[in-house]
Amino acid sequence: MVGRTVTQYMLAGVAGMHLEDQVISKRCGHLKGKQLVSVEEYASRIKAAVMARSAARGDIVLIARTDALQSLGYAGALERIRAAVAEGADVAFLEGVETREQAEQFVRDVAPTPCLFNNVPGGVSPDFSTKEAKEIGYRIAIYPALGIEVVYPAVRKAVRELLTEGVVRSVEKDGKRWSPRELFEVCGLNESMEFDIKAGGTAYANGA
Repeated sequence: MVGRTVTQYMLAGVAGMHLEDQVISKRCGHLKGKQLVSVEEYASRIKAAVMARSAARGDIVLIARTDALQSLGYAGALERIRAAVAEGADVAFLEGVETREQAEQFVRDVAPTPCLFNNVPGGVSPDFSTKEAKEIGYRIAIYPALGIEVVYPAVRKAVRELLTEGVVRSVEKDGKRWSPRELFEVCGLNESMEFDIKAGGTAYANGA
């Protein structure tokens, strides 16, 4: 499965991917009770990914992630990352890092392998800014909950307004609501119209 996934990701043009040591089905790295495969199975997943990349002559970045910190401690997690790097992983990802000191130690312990930080608001890790992550020595920082985090409060507020007041005001722009045309343009309406016209299509012959 790992080999096939890596191959398909490369064909799709994906630049990089995480490879984890959780069982299937996995859970969020910032929840408790995560179950892990053996270090041997984890290393074999990395090896399979490297083999698939080599066979396809691709350049996808293989990021070795471990969720072992919670259950096996730092030493156990570090053992797994080192095993993954030994099999050819490009980047080291210790999920659920607990303190800045631990993050700095991890970066030092796996050098010169570049490290990734996962910023999950309200999770078990500190809320490092991009500046702090760079100071620690991380080469990559991801903020996977950013879209959900900023959208959820707005949707919740709008729905509550509709429920309690019968009208939504919190999404107004310059005193008016966003029109369907404006929202569609955000999603690429103008580009779609231009493409259709150039291709000789008539879908927008009468405008939109």
